[in-house]
Amino acid sequence: MLDTIMNRHSYRGKYKADPIPEQDLRNIMEAGLAAPSGCNKQTTSLICVNDPAILKQINAVIDPPVCETAPALICVLSQRINAYRDRCFAVQDYSAAIENMLLVITSLGYQSCWFEGHITDEDRICDKIAEILNVPDGYDLVCMLPVGIPEGEPVLPKKKPFEERAWFNSFPSDNT
Repeated sequence: MLDTIMNRHSYRGKYKADPIPEQDLRNIMEAGLAAPSGCNKQTTSLICVNDPAILKQINAVIDPPVCETAPALICVLSQRINAYRDRCFAVQDYSAAIENMLLVITSLGYQSCWFEGHITDEDRICDKIAEILNVPDGYDLVCMLPVGIPEGEPVLPKKKPFEERAWFNSFPSDNT
C-alpha cells in the first residue's frame, strides 16, 4: 500500500485508447464508496462514463480541454446533508472517496488526475456535464477523474523533504 501511495501522482497527459474493463471501473468506484463519511451520511455518489458518445459530449463542454483522450471518466457527485450540529462534511466525504479511487487507479496500473477547480470555476462546466448526465437537483458534480493507460511516461513532481513538512511532538521553533 505504501508503494501505491508513494507512486500516485496527477497525470495530465494523453491516454491510450484501450478501453478499461468494466470490472476495474467497478472496483475503483467501490473503493470510493467505501471511504469514510461524516456521521455515515454517505454524501458522495459516482457516475462512470465509458460510452465514447457520452465522453464526446462531455469533452465538448470542457474548455480548455483536459482528459479528452481518456477512455473512461468518473464523475463525483456530492449532496449537502447536515451530519452533526448542523455541519456538513460533504467536502471531506468526497475528498476521502477521491483519494481511495486514485489509489486503486494507480494500483491497477492506470493514471488519473483530480479535476475539480477546472470544472467548478465561474464558467460552471460542472453544470453542463451534470446536465449531459441527467444529474438531478440536490446533487453537485464536484470532480471528475479520467481513467486510462498513459501514452507517455508520467512526470513525477518534486516533493519537499519530510523534515520540512512533518514533525514529532511540536512544530519546530526557529532555533532548531
